[in-house]
Amino acid sequence: MNLKSLFKICLFALLIVACKNEVKEEPVETVETVETDFSFNVEEFADIKILRYQMPGWENLSLKEQKLVYYLTQAGLAGRDIMWDQNYRHNLKIRHALENVYTKFEGDKTTDNWASFETYLKRVWFSNGIHHHYSNAKLEPAFDKEYLNELLAATNTTLEGEALDVLFNDKDSKKVNQAKGVDNVLESAVNFYGPDVTNADVENFYKTKISPNADKPLSYGLNSQLVKENGVLKERVYKSGGLYGAAIDEIVKWLEKAQGVAENEAQGNALGLLIKYYKTGDLQTWDDYNVAWTAATDGNVDYINSFIEVYNDPLGYRGSYESIVQINDFDMSEKMAVLSENAQWFEDNSPLMDAHKKDSVVGVTYKVVNVAGESGDASPSTPIGVNLPNANWIRAAVGSKSVSLGNIIHAYSNAGSTGRLSEFVHDAEELQLEEEYGQLADKLHTALHEVIGHASGQLNPGVGETKETLKTYASTLEEGRADLVGLYYLYDSKLQELGLVDDWKKVGKAAFDGYIRNGLMTQLIRLDLGDNVEEAHMRNRQWVSAWAFEKGKADNVIEKVTRDGKTYFNINDYDKLHDLFGQLLKETQRIKSEGDYAAVEALVEGYGVKVDQAIHAEVLERNKQFPSPPYSGFVNPVLVPEMNDAGEITAIKVTQPKAFAEQMLNYSKDYNNLPDVN
Repeated sequence: MNLKSLFKICLFALLIVACKNEVKEEPVETVETVETDFSFNVEEFADIKILRYQMPGWENLSLKEQKLVYYLTQAGLAGRDIMWDQNYRHNLKIRHALENVYTKFEGDKTTDNWASFETYLKRVWFSNGIHHHYSNAKLEPAFDKEYLNELLAATNTTLEGEALDVLFNDKDSKKVNQAKGVDNVLESAVNFYGPDVTNADVENFYKTKISPNADKPLSYGLNSQLVKENGVLKERVYKSGGLYGAAIDEIVKWLEKAQGVAENEAQGNALGLLIKYYKTGDLQTWDDYNVAWTAATDGNVDYINSFIEVYNDPLGYRGSYESIVQINDFDMSEKMAVLSENAQWFEDNSPLMDAHKKDSVVGVTYKVVNVAGESGDASPSTPIGVNLPNANWIRAAVGSKSVSLGNIIHAYSNAGSTGRLSEFVHDAEELQLEEEYGQLADKLHTALHEVIGHASGQLNPGVGETKETLKTYASTLEEGRADLVGLYYLYDSKLQELGLVDDWKKVGKAAFDGYIRNGLMTQLIRLDLGDNVEEAHMRNRQWVSAWAFEKGKADNVIEKVTRDGKTYFNINDYDKLHDLFGQLLKETQRIKSEGDYAAVEALVEGYGVKVDQAIHAEVLERNKQFPSPPYSGFVNPVLVPEMNDAGEITAIKVTQPKAFAEQMLNYSKDYNNLPDVN
């Protein structure tokens, strides 16, 4: 078996995509699958496909380790409703009403209106609220207010006032509004801020916050809601006894049980600090926890839990609640350790300015894991790879953990493909490259993005955190910068030297083809005609691709081809495109290192926001032949403990939900921990 074939088999469990909400093209038709009687597909509705995933390695865990996984998944689910309330202030009230109708209505369920109601509820479940999980636009019901009122009356359900009206009017139309020239906080429906808080309020409030140690800035705003009380700005902190306290107390209860069965002292100490953080809301404790968690790398079980990613905050301060419980895949992690072991080489040989390179890349760990359960911002729409912690100073001083969610990508690979690839490739050569090397290129790009990209570079002395300097553009710049690191090194003989590929040029070409094709065309299937690009990852793929296309025009590096009324983008010079990616990587790191707001604004607004409407219309028309939904998400396995007469767990079984609605209704019943949030 040659090396390429070996890696195609052993790396199928790695990522197709990198960070939360990142979506690329679906797996190619030739993706290798493993024969199994397991059914990965659950159902489809609207633009969504629901899948299941397996949990390989569960049977190899000791009972103590299985208890740890169970307690951690319960802790994650205990905070599920926090995410719903964070997404929009009326979400929980709306969900409770819609679910009551769904379970109690005994009228005619054969009508188009009822089918539309059912689909709408499933879309709300999938998005953890009434705004689309990816586009952030408010979901539009395909039934009218009169019909909903009939359902409410028939089931004795109360939903009134603004919470009812908002389903059918234009108010709060965007969960996160990243548009230029508007007050992003005022125009975003996300429930991180009071209704009259403005961009200027937020910026002025946090200007007064001075970290005790300037070299270790605290993550001000991460775990609070900012509101005005009698005209005075005030933080409502997420903690026991504070905002979301009822749910947090349940999280703490399960984390304390998890700490009692920790695999080792380091893991137990980290869990203790997380518990302390939830109880106090203290941001110094949060940093202490992240340092301890990053250093706790031994054991079979790991987890992510708390208020973490800031994509849902238009200004990048506040973290969304998230939980992922992981079982380590030691064999796969060992195979990919070569990347983290060579992190310093990649840093030293990058095209960055010397002042922006790290002298010492420390503590980068990369593991392939199998998910045991997800909640909050990670479910049902899941990340497929994660690199944490997010604080730049911790990454520089202590390191970071990068994980690939192997069983998630395995489920994607076995759920079937759509055939879109052959429609949008330029020619047979591009198709062959993608079929032979595309999967490997995607997986290695993600590994490089997470392990090398997010760990690379450093801020200039005295430059603030990117959420302060780059503001609404911070997330898309960071994701684009990490993408560029991956692209730059995918077309480098070092990968072949390390034994990761058997033909680095072909792998690199496949990676470049796929990235440009997606960034300039195929990702547009996720937008409605006329929309601008607002999601951070979509923006970064477009501005990277569009910048390279424009800067390479003089040398015809990327050619726009029209054939039989269809548009294609063909790369004529891969060497020059590699150089362009290097130039853009150098510039994006400079922007981050120097905190150059004017430059990032020009880059993103100039290349990443506006859509070529003619190409968009064409892409949507060409895509009509492929009925498969563009988005996928998952139901979670259910861990069922068996107890003895003393109430002790003697075994834990893994079961699978039969339907999406079944799991959503069970979650609402069993983890209804915020009944009185307002």
